[in-house]
Amino acid sequence: MKIITSRRAVLGAALAAPMIARAQDHWPSRPIRFIVAFAAGGAADTAARSIAADMQEALGQNIVIENRTGGNATIAANATLQSPRDGYTFLVDAANQLTNPVLMRDLGFDYQRDFQPVTQICSFPQVIAVKTDFPARTLAEFIQYAKANPNTVSVGTPPAAGMAHLALAAFEQRAGVRLVHAPYRGGADAARDIMSGSIDAVLITTNSVRPPVMSGKARILAVTSLERIPTLPDVPTIAESGFPGYDMNDWNGVFAATGTPMGPILRIAAAAAVSARAAPVRARMDPAGAIMSGSSPEVFATWLEGQRRTAVEVVRSAGITLG
Repeated sequence: MKIITSRRAVLGAALAAPMIARAQDHWPSRPIRFIVAFAAGGAADTAARSIAADMQEALGQNIVIENRTGGNATIAANATLQSPRDGYTFLVDAANQLTNPVLMRDLGFDYQRDFQPVTQICSFPQVIAVKTDFPARTLAEFIQYAKANPNTVSVGTPPAAGMAHLALAAFEQRAGVRLVHAPYRGGADAARDIMSGSIDAVLITTNSVRPPVMSGKARILAVTSLERIPTLPDVPTIAESGFPGYDMNDWNGVFAATGTPMGPILRIAAAAAVSARAAPVRARMDPAGAIMSGSSPEVFATWLEGQRRTAVEVVRSAGITLG
């Protein structure tokens, strides 16, 4: 009886294999879902919608954006893991993939085990900017002042335990300074306070810093990306200012639940690579300070490993917590 059952199972699998292959060949046959872990209108949502709108034409199906916020991005992650792993549901996430395992207990899942990197959509370089009457015009002068006045220079970042907070903590460690961290819910809130002069400096994205800079209320000292960025070609990087290898940008990427067929994953990545360079996407994302990527799953996975090591080290050594 066991032999018959085994033979039936083998026969069933043999018959099912071509059907599965044909189903994947016809992918996508219905709309695709991008579950975005962040609120509508924010940088991650804008990036997801911009690239998805262009990818739709190449894929021949709509990409539906579904914002599932809360739980420090874990609600969206859980929603993705609870969906069928058939190539029609993907997660748009950020550095939470790297930091949540060391910031949160009892997650109920493992980011590295349960998610497959698909493609990095883009990165958002950040800047260190000071209010106009701050007594430093270069990053070197800022460090010198902070060393002479420890625990007095206030720096706003959005939010607590976010990528900007990690970037600030890493800078403090590398530069040997002690600053006063001021956490904000968003970059616009931090920008508002530097405009009023109620904080000394901010570490926020280039898009968020634009209003105070354009109004003459703040000036940029350095960018957090490894290389200078096109929108601020005359602003030095922290890396070239005496801290080689410093590279702490905000970013967004697409992930699939582990077990999702590789066919859809590769096609999503390929479509994203083309759309990241498309003129309509660049027209929308370049003014927001985004550096478009569209990397392959392999390149994205390798990059994530390096970022994960840095993020975990910074969180633990700086004692960063969510609250």
